[in-house]
Amino acid sequence: MTMRSDAITKGVERVPHRALLLATGISKKDMGKKPLIAVATSFNDIIPGHIGMRDLERFIERGVCAGGGVPFFFGIPGICDGIAMGHPGMRYPLALRELIADSVECFVNAHSLDGLVCLTNCDKITPGMLMAASRLNIPTIVVTAGPMLSGHYKGKRLSLVGDAFEVVGRFKRGEITESELGCFEAEACPGAGSCQGLYTANTMACITEAMGMSLPGCATALAVSAKKRRIAQESGEKIVDLVKKNVNARDIMVKKAFENGIKVDMALGGSSNTVLHLLAIAREAGVSLSLKDFDRISKDTPHITSLLPGGEYFMEDVDYAGGIPAVLKSLKSKIHNLKTTSGLTTHRIADQAVISDEDVIRQQENAYHAEGGIAILFGNLALRGAVVKQSAVSAKMMKFSGRARVFECEEDAQKAILSGKIKSGDCVVIRYEGPRGGPGMREMLAPTAAIVGMGLADSVALITDGRFSGGTRGCCIGHISPEAVEGGAIAAVKNGDTILIDLPRRKLELRISQNELKSRLKKVKNPKPNVSSGYLVRYSKMVSSADEGAVLKS
Repeated sequence: MTMRSDAITKGVERVPHRALLLATGISKKDMGKKPLIAVATSFNDIIPGHIGMRDLERFIERGVCAGGGVPFFFGIPGICDGIAMGHPGMRYPLALRELIADSVECFVNAHSLDGLVCLTNCDKITPGMLMAASRLNIPTIVVTAGPMLSGHYKGKRLSLVGDAFEVVGRFKRGEITESELGCFEAEACPGAGSCQGLYTANTMACITEAMGMSLPGCATALAVSAKKRRIAQESGEKIVDLVKKNVNARDIMVKKAFENGIKVDMALGGSSNTVLHLLAIAREAGVSLSLKDFDRISKDTPHITSLLPGGEYFMEDVDYAGGIPAVLKSLKSKIHNLKTTSGLTTHRIADQAVISDEDVIRQQENAYHAEGGIAILFGNLALRGAVVKQSAVSAKMMKFSGRARVFECEEDAQKAILSGKIKSGDCVVIRYEGPRGGPGMREMLAPTAAIVGMGLADSVALITDGRFSGGTRGCCIGHISPEAVEGGAIAAVKNGDTILIDLPRRKLELRISQNELKSRLKKVKNPKPNVSSGYLVRYSKMVSSADEGAVLKS
């Protein structure tokens, strides 16, 4: 078998290379005979979703060795979006996605390794790993480290967003005491794992499995479970098999696989961030994908779950109900029959699945909503599109006309919301938070959670050229393109303007004449950049628009 690693293990010219490999402690008999497997691990001590990865590393290592390969582990940086939320640190997570992709590419290609296991979990780390896999196009398998168990307080299950972010607004309203606030803080996140609802980390894990890049059951298997350990070991074994069979990443990540991923995303009601990430991954894979593909698929895919933040169930409930295989079973008539890293086709996985709770994972004919979780809006405020998680919007707010309350940054909006200055009928506008303008396109979970906590979810909307956490709920529209710093219409909005939001008609409009809009845009002066040194300066100069996935331009 010819392998990529032959470039560093075979021939008299490679004596120095083999000497260096022997210095790592591997056996001479392994070189040139066994596949050399890169294992990219994003373990660190500060992200709850990643703190359990040391354990999973052991099981991946067991699997690679049992399969007949030689594992080489290397570290990848990660950021906890929740900890970065609501302050300047949130400018970094999306920008980090590009560094992750570049780092994996550099390590694997520099060492001519044969296959890749990606041990990942959270919001930007998983897409960064998949971007690298698409770019490298070598045998790859992804192990997502799994969701966190729900917290508990007074007989109620807790989650990070509903019971940590949103309770801030409830406390400000006097609805809960300081003592109760402390209890929510202590109990919302009981241990290792990605946050408990269908936020970005878990949505990306589900999409990764639906696309065939993770083994069946991987996305929802809990971080603390023996099931997750077994999946990690099996993934280690399977990567060696994929190398031997020469099954590369792009053999799995074809256009129809992306469509399968989007269909599962829409059926679950996943995070709006997945639009950015799938556009970026598709670009690396050489697959044509646009915002219109998301809207087309959403209109044809029923929403069959009711998961946090917009619903009532947790990721643990999805796992107990059958996981992503059960979701594929419900959607089988709409899912393309494709090969996966497991060796099974998507239809075969669906056929073997059991839906053990038909309220957690419903059949199509009994869907929660006729359309999928995400809608793409257009209009004079979003000529190139905007994104909304419509599954987390109440029926009352599907059509909304409100007074613009304009803010030049997230912090100013947050202060206004928590101080009671935002009233029923207002449309909060937060601009200069896009990929370039932020830079880094910060998530707006703090203000959106504050709106909910202040009891305004059914009477106040929020629009931004930034983006949202997967935990956001309510009439919150992000990714407005073009962004303010690029001369987008959001830069021309004034306090008191009327903004029309019509989700069924996919409209986002500033209710002024075209001549008035042009006149205002000519007078717009962009504020000074938020950063003046470091990586984010380079990032802001190179990053593309949100409707293109906010990728770095080559």
